[in-house]
Amino acid sequence: MDEATIRHIEMEGADALLDAGVSVPLKSFRLPFRKKPVEILVTMRRPCLDGQIRIAKTYLSMGVTSQQMWEFTKEQEMRFLVEHGPKIARMIALMICRGELKRRLLLGPMTWAVRHWMSNDHLLGALRRFVSLMGTDPFIPIIRSAERTNPMKPRTSQRRKGS
Repeated sequence: MDEATIRHIEMEGADALLDAGVSVPLKSFRLPFRKKPVEILVTMRRPCLDGQIRIAKTYLSMGVTSQQMWEFTKEQEMRFLVEHGPKIARMIALMICRGELKRRLLLGPMTWAVRHWMSNDHLLGALRRFVSLMGTDPFIPIIRSAERTNPMKPRTSQRRKGS
């Protein structure tokens, strides 16, 4: 295969992985007579183009790069949350409520739930992860690794017998 075809396949694989989504805990609470706490999980998926444009506008208005976000100290994280908390909650709600109907009906309540229930660590972690996954570059090593291991090839310990 030529390099352009390989690159096209890698980009399609990255798109498929992004559409699978990232699951994040929204709220965790304890019930009586239950050992483990109950968690409400939501899945962030890549939104449609309208949602991506809204997220990009909001992200660019914050004036911070992805590299700077990964290098924040605890004090810088807190300052960032104070200054941009509602914007971050809205961006995460846009990733959760994908599609026109869901966005119209659920965006306000989901923004409120993210702002009031999601922990700070999950909030910033979800934002960092999604911003880093917007491109296809993080998935290219995974796709190349999967390309090398052919799932159709039998994995045998003895070559002659095939078992």
